[in-house]
Amino acid sequence: MVGQPKPLKRGAVIFDRDGVLNEDTGYAYRPDQIVWIAGAKAAVKAVNAAGLYAFVATNQSGVARGMFGERDVQNLHAWMNRELAAAGAHIDAFAYSPYHPQAQVEAYRRETLCRKPGPDMLLRLMADHGVDPARAVMVGDKDRDIQAARAAGIEGVLFEGGDLAAFLNPVIARLVR
Repeated sequence: MVGQPKPLKRGAVIFDRDGVLNEDTGYAYRPDQIVWIAGAKAAVKAVNAAGLYAFVATNQSGVARGMFGERDVQNLHAWMNRELAAAGAHIDAFAYSPYHPQAQVEAYRRETLCRKPGPDMLLRLMADHGVDPARAVMVGDKDRDIQAARAAGIEGVLFEGGDLAAFLNPVIARLVR
Protein backbone atom coordinates (compact mmCIF):
# COMPACT_ATOMS: atom_id res chain seq x y z
CA MET A 1 0.00 0.00 0.00
CA VAL A 2 1.30 3.42 -0.94
CA GLY A 3 1.23 6.07 1.78
CA GLN A 4 -0.03 9.58 1.46
CA PRO A 5 2.46 11.92 -0.23
CA LYS A 6 4.10 14.32 2.18
CA PRO A 7 2.83 17.87 1.87
CA LEU A 8 5.28 20.12 0.09
CA LYS A 9 7.04 22.56 2.34
CA ARG A 10 6.75 26.22 1.40
CA GLY A 11 9.59 28.53 0.66
CA ALA A 12 10.15 31.79 2.49
CA VAL A 13 11.68 35.22 2.26
CA ILE A 14 13.00 36.44 5.60
CA PHE A 15 13.42 40.21 5.65
CA ASP A 16 15.62 42.19 7.96
CA ARG A 17 13.56 45.18 9.05
CA ASP A 18 15.63 48.35 9.41
CA GLY A 19 17.49 49.07 6.19
CA VAL A 20 15.44 46.59 4.12
CA LEU A 21 11.73 47.22 4.70
CA ASN A 22 12.15 50.66 6.21
CA GLU A 23 14.95 53.20 6.26
CA ASP A 24 17.34 52.64 9.13
CA THR A 25 16.79 55.80 11.15
CA GLY A 26 18.27 54.33 14.33
CA TYR A 27 16.21 52.54 16.97
CA ALA A 28 12.78 53.03 15.39
CA TYR A 29 9.92 51.93 17.60
CA ARG A 30 7.07 54.28 16.67
CA PRO A 31 5.09 54.51 13.41
CA ASP A 32 6.11 58.15 12.94
CA GLN A 33 9.74 56.96 12.69
CA ILE A 34 9.06 54.58 9.81
CA VAL A 35 9.87 55.56 6.24
CA TRP A 36 9.22 52.60 3.94
CA ILE A 37 11.99 51.64 1.52
CA ALA A 38 10.97 52.15 -2.14
CA GLY A 39 9.20 49.03 -3.35
CA ALA A 40 9.05 47.41 0.12
CA LYS A 41 5.28 46.95 0.22
CA ALA A 42 5.27 45.67 -3.38
CA ALA A 43 8.08 43.24 -2.52
CA VAL A 44 6.13 41.75 0.39
CA LYS A 45 3.03 41.55 -1.82
CA ALA A 46 5.06 39.71 -4.50
CA VAL A 47 6.32 37.22 -1.90
CA ASN A 48 2.73 36.63 -0.76
CA ALA A 49 1.47 36.26 -4.34
CA ALA A 50 4.18 33.68 -5.06
CA GLY A 51 2.86 31.48 -2.24
CA LEU A 52 5.99 31.99 -0.14
CA TYR A 53 6.07 32.90 3.52
CA ALA A 54 7.08 36.48 4.33
CA PHE A 55 8.91 36.79 7.65
CA VAL A 56 10.84 39.51 9.46
CA ALA A 57 13.87 38.75 11.66
CA THR A 58 15.29 41.85 13.33
CA ASN A 59 17.75 42.68 16.09
CA GLN A 60 16.16 45.20 18.44
CA SER A 61 18.92 46.20 20.82
CA GLY A 62 17.02 49.38 21.70
CA VAL A 63 15.11 47.17 24.15
CA ALA A 64 18.39 46.06 25.76
CA ARG A 65 19.55 49.68 25.85
CA GLY A 66 16.39 50.73 27.72
CA MET A 67 15.23 53.01 24.90
CA PHE A 68 11.88 51.24 24.46
CA GLY A 69 10.15 48.03 25.50
CA GLU A 70 9.20 44.79 23.83
CA ARG A 71 5.56 45.92 23.73
CA ASP A 72 6.70 48.90 21.60
CA VAL A 73 8.38 46.52 19.13
CA GLN A 74 5.27 44.34 18.98
CA ASN A 75 2.99 47.36 18.51
CA LEU A 76 5.19 48.68 15.69
CA HIS A 77 5.13 45.31 13.94
CA ALA A 78 1.32 45.18 14.21
CA TRP A 79 1.16 48.69 12.73
CA MET A 80 3.50 47.67 9.90
CA ASN A 81 1.24 44.71 9.09
CA ARG A 82 -1.79 47.02 9.00
CA GLU A 83 0.08 49.30 6.59
CA LEU A 84 0.99 46.29 4.45
CA ALA A 85 -2.61 45.03 4.54
CA ALA A 86 -3.74 48.33 3.04
CA ALA A 87 -1.42 47.51 0.12
CA GLY A 88 -2.73 43.93 -0.17
CA ALA A 89 0.29 42.36 1.57
CA HIS A 90 1.22 40.84 4.92
CA ILE A 91 4.08 39.50 7.01
CA ASP A 92 3.33 35.96 8.20
CA ALA A 93 5.48 36.23 11.34
CA PHE A 94 7.85 38.66 13.02
CA ALA A 95 10.81 37.55 15.13
CA TYR A 96 13.05 39.92 17.04
CA SER A 97 15.95 39.72 19.45
CA PRO A 98 15.87 42.21 22.32
CA TYR A 99 19.29 41.06 23.61
CA HIS A 100 22.73 42.63 23.49
CA PRO A 101 25.92 41.53 25.26
CA GLN A 102 26.52 45.06 26.64
CA ALA A 103 22.88 45.82 27.46
CA GLN A 104 22.07 48.53 29.97
CA VAL A 105 19.00 46.50 31.03
CA GLU A 106 20.40 43.50 32.86
CA ALA A 107 17.54 41.17 31.89
CA TYR A 108 18.59 41.56 28.23
CA ARG A 109 22.38 41.39 28.74
CA ARG A 110 23.56 38.15 27.20
CA GLU A 111 25.34 36.49 24.33
CA THR A 112 22.72 34.57 22.37
CA LEU A 113 22.37 32.85 19.03
CA CYS A 114 18.97 34.47 18.54
CA ARG A 115 20.75 37.77 17.89
CA LYS A 116 22.04 37.99 14.33
CA PRO A 117 24.63 36.92 13.20
CA GLY A 118 23.33 33.92 15.18
CA PRO A 119 20.84 31.77 13.25
CA ASP A 120 18.21 31.05 15.91
CA MET A 121 15.55 33.58 14.83
CA LEU A 122 15.71 32.22 11.29
CA LEU A 123 15.75 28.58 12.39
CA ARG A 124 12.77 29.14 14.71
CA LEU A 125 10.70 30.85 11.99
CA MET A 126 11.46 28.04 9.53
CA ALA A 127 10.75 25.25 12.04
CA ASP A 128 7.52 26.84 13.30
CA HIS A 129 6.16 27.16 9.76
CA GLY A 130 7.58 24.08 8.01
CA VAL A 131 9.83 25.97 5.60
CA ASP A 132 11.96 24.19 3.00
CA PRO A 133 15.48 25.60 3.63
CA ALA A 134 16.38 25.01 -0.03
CA ARG A 135 13.63 27.50 -0.92
CA ALA A 136 14.37 30.12 1.72
CA VAL A 137 16.37 33.32 1.60
CA MET A 138 17.33 36.04 4.08
CA VAL A 139 17.33 39.58 2.68
CA GLY A 140 19.55 41.85 4.71
CA ASP A 141 21.49 45.06 4.48
CA LYS A 142 24.39 44.09 6.74
CA ASP A 143 26.96 41.33 6.76
CA ARG A 144 25.51 39.95 10.02
CA ASP A 145 22.25 39.21 8.15
CA ILE A 146 24.15 37.20 5.54
CA GLN A 147 26.14 35.43 8.28
CA ALA A 148 22.88 34.49 10.03
CA ALA A 149 21.51 33.09 6.77
CA ARG A 150 24.66 31.05 6.18
CA ALA A 151 24.56 29.72 9.78
CA ALA A 152 20.89 28.75 9.28
CA GLY A 153 21.74 26.88 6.07
CA ILE A 154 19.89 29.21 3.72
CA GLU A 155 20.82 31.73 1.06
CA GLY A 156 21.53 35.29 2.10
CA VAL A 157 21.21 38.23 -0.29
CA LEU A 158 22.59 41.67 0.46
CA PHE A 159 20.24 44.56 -0.31
CA GLU A 160 22.23 47.73 -0.85
CA GLY A 161 19.39 50.09 -1.62
CA GLY A 162 17.12 50.99 -4.50
CA ASP A 163 13.73 49.48 -5.24
CA LEU A 164 13.26 46.39 -3.06
CA ALA A 165 10.61 44.84 -5.33
CA ALA A 166 12.80 45.14 -8.42
CA PHE A 167 15.75 43.71 -6.46
CA LEU A 168 13.70 40.81 -5.11
CA ASN A 169 11.78 39.73 -8.24
CA PRO A 170 14.56 37.45 -9.62
CA VAL A 171 15.09 35.97 -6.13
CA ILE A 172 11.38 35.16 -5.82
CA ALA A 173 11.42 33.53 -9.27
CA ARG A 174 14.20 31.17 -8.10
CA LEU A 175 12.26 30.18 -4.96
CA VAL A 176 9.00 29.34 -6.72
CA ARG A 177 8.81 25.74 -7.89
